[in-house]
Amino acid sequence: MPATKPKARSPGSESMGTRVWLYSILLTLQYGAQPIISKSCIRRDVIVTSSVLTCEIAKVISALFVMAKDDTLKKVYKEWTLVGALTASGLPAAIYALQNSLLQISYRNLDSLTFSMLNQTKIFFTALFTFFLLRQKQSIQQIGALFLLIIAAVLLSIGEGSNKGSTGVNADQVLFYGIIPVLVASVLSGLASALCQWASQVNKRSSYLMTVEMSIVGSLCMLASTFKSPDGEAIKQHGFFYGWTPLTVIPVLFNAFGGILVGLVTSHAGGVRKGFVIVSALLVTALLQFIFEGKPPSMYCLVSLPLVVSSISIYQKYPYPIKKKEH
Repeated sequence: MPATKPKARSPGSESMGTRVWLYSILLTLQYGAQPIISKSCIRRDVIVTSSVLTCEIAKVISALFVMAKDDTLKKVYKEWTLVGALTASGLPAAIYALQNSLLQISYRNLDSLTFSMLNQTKIFFTALFTFFLLRQKQSIQQIGALFLLIIAAVLLSIGEGSNKGSTGVNADQVLFYGIIPVLVASVLSGLASALCQWASQVNKRSSYLMTVEMSIVGSLCMLASTFKSPDGEAIKQHGFFYGWTPLTVIPVLFNAFGGILVGLVTSHAGGVRKGFVIVSALLVTALLQFIFEGKPPSMYCLVSLPLVVSSISIYQKYPYPIKKKEH
């Protein structure tokens, strides 16, 4: 019997693989550098609503640009309906808007590495909400990985809550304006991710279209909230761009760029590659924090880092086995 020749990889597949690796590297750098850039470039007196709204506008422009380049914008425009948009993206948009505000508050009151690791607890809440909403089960290894993540979050919370934060603020401020906001944001992120996954499976909506819809709806929700919120009063008194400098634009655009990269990596490589991106980003954050802030990781961070890295790696590597139905 003649030996079968191995199939040669097409130039197109090699080109796509190269692009996926490029997207993954860029997303790793964006994830890892975002906390440090935000803390360095956004002054404490910048109104949170102004930075979040500007970021959402940048996401809309970026997503529309990509859709126009892919020649999908005209098709989406013809098929788009308001009812469909509100059904698929309305609730996740409002949740993400609140989550982004909480993250902006937390950025300012935690050191970059602690923030990045606590932010990964969203994996636990995503798994929890996808189980309740989509009945998506977890393997034994994944459940163990989620417990490792919880242990890491507890260690980080104890370490940051019992000492003065790296920003020089007192322990209560670190707890109530750093740890609690990022953990609540993780809960909201898990819920919104599960709702988005439901919309994607049921309505088969484009990730870029959902980015546009959620950014617009979320921005409208935030604008409505300014009528009664302290941020709204601050905007009326000082102006929308109060406290902004030319450097403030950098983290805003950087965050929007990351949102587009997430869509590219997920659509071309799936969740496994994104999991490795998250793990690598934690190491990037630790390295950048030491280089630019001159602050080595605390003992709690050093103990928690391998737990977080291991939990994310295990969670992505051992998914729940789907049994094929016998005919």
